[in-house]
Amino acid sequence: MTRQTFQQACVTAIAEEMRRDRDVFVLGEDVGTFGGPLKSTNGLWEEFGGEGRVIDMPISEGTFVGAAVGAAMRGKRPVVDLMFLEFLALVTQQFGLDAGAMHYYSGGAISVPLVMRAKYGVGPFHGHAYDFHSWLQNIPGVKIVAPSNAVDAKGLMRAAIRDNNPVLFLEHMALYHAGRMEVPDDDEFVVPIGKACVPRRGSDVTIVASALMTKRSLAAAETLEAEGISAEVIDLRTIVPLDEETILESVSRTGRLVVVSEAIKTGGSHNEVVSVVAEQAFDRLRAPILRVAPPRVPVPFHRDLEKAYLPDAADIIEAVHRVTRHSIPA
Repeated sequence: MTRQTFQQACVTAIAEEMRRDRDVFVLGEDVGTFGGPLKSTNGLWEEFGGEGRVIDMPISEGTFVGAAVGAAMRGKRPVVDLMFLEFLALVTQQFGLDAGAMHYYSGGAISVPLVMRAKYGVGPFHGHAYDFHSWLQNIPGVKIVAPSNAVDAKGLMRAAIRDNNPVLFLEHMALYHAGRMEVPDDDEFVVPIGKACVPRRGSDVTIVASALMTKRSLAAAETLEAEGISAEVIDLRTIVPLDEETILESVSRTGRLVVVSEAIKTGGSHNEVVSVVAEQAFDRLRAPILRVAPPRVPVPFHRDLEKAYLPDAADIIEAVHRVTRHSIPA
């Protein structure tokens, strides 16, 4: 075990996969001697740059993501650093419509093993905070992962690089350098894509979240426990494909659901969780499902406005109070 930050865990996983498989390479803006935005590729140039496996690209996101799609179709396993998720609109055609559909359109003859990393989220760095991952949820063939801690970041990065499909790997900037935890050194440590985890068990309400919102949901659950309310917290880890089984099992026991997200409330990926439960576990619900998410406004830049925009533990606690106060008898 090694104590690492979220950022260090991501870089370690990439370096280990590059040593294991020479088809893995890194490309993007400032990924070379600069070490990547927020040190996202720190140390990779020194070890792999001389082999031509860490490639600095010009400021043309569509061009280098398109090049990565082509390389993946030819058997390579590119890891693209998009810098920030708000640049997603520049590469949706290449990463989503081209990479995502290629396996289907080729009748299974072609795979596109491509990882696209993107930093996002309201955090200490100010700016580039938009969470637009929900745009890709409606594009078949693309997977989306959003770890909430360093252990899952390493395990999911390994799984993403080894996956034969395009994977969007979300890296929340508020978590990036926020403390260290013990991360496994095992060469085969992998967190499977498509499997949620339950970091806190409970019996009165289910809270579903991912990334930073998992951390805030756990803080809310601790406060609720002191009030006599037992909250179960599910960390999705993977947004696409969704672990419906874990969600449905939990809601079937608790009878109540609060979904927490940093994506804008209207049209966000969290709404898929709501739909799954409404369609498959409606008869187990004892209260309306509530969503805790930002309003439909641009991410503000001012610190006080950022705080008002982003859901916090108090907002989650308020939603739990509502679903536990207005319950239908079981």
